[in-house]
Amino acid sequence: MPDPVLQAQGFGYTYPGRPVPALADLSLAIEPGTFTLLAGESGSGKSTLLRAAAGLVPHFHGGVASGELNVGGLDVRDNGPSELSAVCGSLFQDPESQVVMGGVRAEISLGLEQAGQSPAAVARAVEEASLALGVAPLLDRRTDSLSGGELQRIALAAAIVGRPRLLLLDEPTAQLDPVAGDELIWLLRRLNEEWGTSVLLAEHRLERCLGAADRVVALEAGRVVCDGTPHEFLAWADAGGRESFVTPVGRMFSLAGLAPLPTSVKEARTQLQAAGLDQGGPAQPAAPPAHSRSRSRAKPALELKKVWCEIQDGPTVLRGIDLVLEPGERVVLMGRNGVGKSTLLRHAKGLDKPTRGKVLSEGWIALLMQNPGDYLVHDEAGQEVPPAGLAAAGLAGHELDNPRDLSGGERQRLALEVVLGGGSPTAVLLDEPTRGMDALRKRALAERLNGLAAAGAAVLVATHDTAFAADFADRVVLLGSGTVIADGSPSAVLAGGWYFATEVARVLDGAEGALTPEQGAALIQRRITAAGAVT
Repeated sequence: MPDPVLQAQGFGYTYPGRPVPALADLSLAIEPGTFTLLAGESGSGKSTLLRAAAGLVPHFHGGVASGELNVGGLDVRDNGPSELSAVCGSLFQDPESQVVMGGVRAEISLGLEQAGQSPAAVARAVEEASLALGVAPLLDRRTDSLSGGELQRIALAAAIVGRPRLLLLDEPTAQLDPVAGDELIWLLRRLNEEWGTSVLLAEHRLERCLGAADRVVALEAGRVVCDGTPHEFLAWADAGGRESFVTPVGRMFSLAGLAPLPTSVKEARTQLQAAGLDQGGPAQPAAPPAHSRSRSRAKPALELKKVWCEIQDGPTVLRGIDLVLEPGERVVLMGRNGVGKSTLLRHAKGLDKPTRGKVLSEGWIALLMQNPGDYLVHDEAGQEVPPAGLAAAGLAGHELDNPRDLSGGERQRLALEVVLGGGSPTAVLLDEPTRGMDALRKRALAERLNGLAAAGAAVLVATHDTAFAADFADRVVLLGSGTVIADGSPSAVLAGGWYFATEVARVLDGAEGALTPEQGAALIQRRITAAGAVT
């Protein structure tokens, strides 16, 4: 039997200045050719384990490591990132910090060129990796012209181009639209099955990955607390009341009293059909166009009027956008990667000027873009914000921590408090704020944003997270090719489609506008009652 591609024996690691280890007495073996999903709440040690496997811990972050961790036969304490890169490719939460070249083609080919491969071999490998990830049209683009999701796919192409034995991924779907996210997961499964690449993937949006995984390893406080198949993992999480580990459809089934908990939309639909509970509901109305919305009599907090963004010798990103945000309104902005969501936020803040149209606001606008590292400039979290800001970010007690050592979700929450600065903005704009956050942290973020809205701020969140949108938004705006193609309530926009729909809505075909696990479970229970009355 071949040796594990990754093996940990009593491995532990503590970041500099922290009293509690990030990983504690961890023992784990990843076999060649397996697809392993790494689950855990924010700060549980997932990112640290991946950093250790890539050689960043302890060589880049410092700190103290103990026990043994070998990747491809190399001890991570004796071999740094350059040596381990021959064995494993990696994609971390901030692709912006991984991309170092000015051009896309140069970025993907960099590792192969450094390894001394011939120009012909490099050209072929770059072509195949770019085709596999659907980024071939981007090969001649500059990396600074890409959207966050496009940049993430380029970083992944650079990670797989050398066909590594082990692929390490930290929240790889966080910035991808629903189509691109699903395509990425199944691409990883294909690489796993056809190339024999072992995949170790950390992800909070488990519903995207469970159907592809062979195995799930759950971490709590740096220790393995569950190691089993996807079905075993869901049963363990549900029985233990670990809500953040249960997928939306799994929670819907649990609340409805149905078992076993499904690991995918297909499996859920099959189980409902077998039980005779799959009858469709009434058709959903189409999402109303933006101009159909009635305006309040209050002055808008923010208004975009016929805003165009036309790049010289480049694409037209925004095409006559009309968008009004009322004081206290909670709006979610959705759309595929590269459709103009981030550009719209930059125009709303005033960082970019429209080529046509105007942006009107009644006061100060706070903006948090995709990369929280851009806002964190000090060596200690307590230097970034005052104690009240740390408490609001859920980071009380982390005053002395270096922001770079925090988890992705922790950095995101800290960066939000930095941009708020303790003030009272007229509007708060956030770009993919839920990346790196578990369900509990997303709920805490929603509560923080609800508080800002209650104080009168309009809140606009650009996200691909349909579950967050369904729970948080008063209104969902869907962009397509730089224009508003839908603008209405969450049930109108997120229940009647497929790609921009919650997992619950996809299982139930949008019946009765059910978007959340609670709504879906109530609908299933009504169907059970109706079926019992008929029999």
